Amino acid sequence: MVSPDPAGVPAEESGRRLLQRRFTARLLPQVRLLVEECAAREGLGEPRRGEFVLAVDEIAGNAVEHAGGAGRLVLRRVGDELECRISDAGPGFSEEVIPELLPGLDGAPKGRGLWLARLVADRFTVAAGAPGPGGPGAVVTLAVRLR
Repeated sequence: MVSPDPAGVPAEESGRRLLQRRFTARLLPQVRLLVEECAAREGLGEPRRGEFVLAVDEIAGNAVEHAGGAGRLVLRRVGDELECRISDAGPGFSEEVIPELLPGLDGAPKGRGLWLARLVADRFTVAAGAPGPGGPGAVVTLAVRLR
């Protein structure tokens, strides 16, 4: 069951859907291009558009790398925001795993994607997904204001 947003509208039904795609590692470049095209069409200007696309790509890449090799992306226009919701069927995680300060300063090349996405987004949430064979999964939602 999809939980309602604060206005009582089921999350999957609020806003205007711009893009919906299942993706794997092979499809990430195409998804990135489609997100950028939709963001431009909705009026998200640079440099915010590039930041948003990078953040979406980081979250989608995490789904591929850490959650079974695939995920689902839904991009919507919700009021004056562009919202991207990425879900997967992996083991799940909580927002507490995201460091407050820039990770990787110790030379580690990984661990910056979630931190970057949260930094870029005007709204960012991590929630448990629907139970499945790979685990509870995660649903990461990030949104940026268009104006």
